[in-house]
Amino acid sequence: MPFRPSNRQLEYAVALAEVGHFGGAARRCHVSQPTLSIQIALLEKQFGTPLFDRAPGRVTPTAVGAHVIATARGILASLDDMVAMAKTGANNLGGLIRLGVAPTFGPYFLPALLPSLHARYPGLEIYIREERPTVLERDVMEGALDCGLGPMPASGHALTFRALCTETIFLGAPKDHRLAGEMSITASQLRGERLLTLGKGHQLFDTVRELAIMSGADLREDYEGTSLDALRQMVFMGMGLSLFPELYARSEFRVEDDLVLLSVDGWEAIRTIGYFWRASNGRAAQFEQLARESEETCASLGLKNGRSGAPKKDLVKVKVKARANIPD
Repeated sequence: MPFRPSNRQLEYAVALAEVGHFGGAARRCHVSQPTLSIQIALLEKQFGTPLFDRAPGRVTPTAVGAHVIATARGILASLDDMVAMAKTGANNLGGLIRLGVAPTFGPYFLPALLPSLHARYPGLEIYIREERPTVLERDVMEGALDCGLGPMPASGHALTFRALCTETIFLGAPKDHRLAGEMSITASQLRGERLLTLGKGHQLFDTVRELAIMSGADLREDYEGTSLDALRQMVFMGMGLSLFPELYARSEFRVEDDLVLLSVDGWEAIRTIGYFWRASNGRAAQFEQLARESEETCASLGLKNGRSGAPKKDLVKVKVKARANIPD
């Protein structure tokens, strides 16, 4: 029978990699330092290769050790998923969800979702962490997060993606800009204009770069915004133009603001938002239920259904649309 490390050995190895010290790792795992040291040494012996480089004051994974640690995190996360599924079932969505959200969507969506979700599942706890989509994908794959909410990931078969809604991406400009009087423009009208963007790791960075290449605009990477609010303020100050997702515009833009939203003819700027989790995650049924609950919130906010693409026509959309001056 082939050698298989125990889950405790994997826990010790992950803790040692994260803490970088045998004593600290032992305290985290609630065992004595000799116990942890012996198990790590046994693990290395059974693998037939060192997993850690030991230096005075610091322990770091070897190249092989780094791969083992990454796999160990996924295995431990799968075990946690198994326990949560067996212990709580699908009726309360597992009791706890470690949810990572994209900062360009989550803060404007969750306030509308969470009250109804809490009323329906009072025993559910949601730990929320905002992070760039590329980091969210990594943390979900490694098991640091159970589920992500944001743009469609690029990780292929490693993640399961459940589309929730689609958002139109608008071009924001100051009201005194030469293009501000038009509801829609052509890409050629942006030639020479300065385009501002969020930093790398946000999908909006790639979208702005695509528009800059197509139109001949100047992508100002030296003026990257740290948030959509920061970008909005820079656009207001006349530092350039930028792109803003639909839900953010509905939440933060007002007719009385000194900014307008424009569409670019011939350039379909949309993004698909949804939940994503590890393809091997045993809690898929719970995350599917979370998505179904979230679809009701998308409809109330006037967002298009991510699977059918059909717009949700309701009074909420009409009122918000008029208030935010969003183009047709």
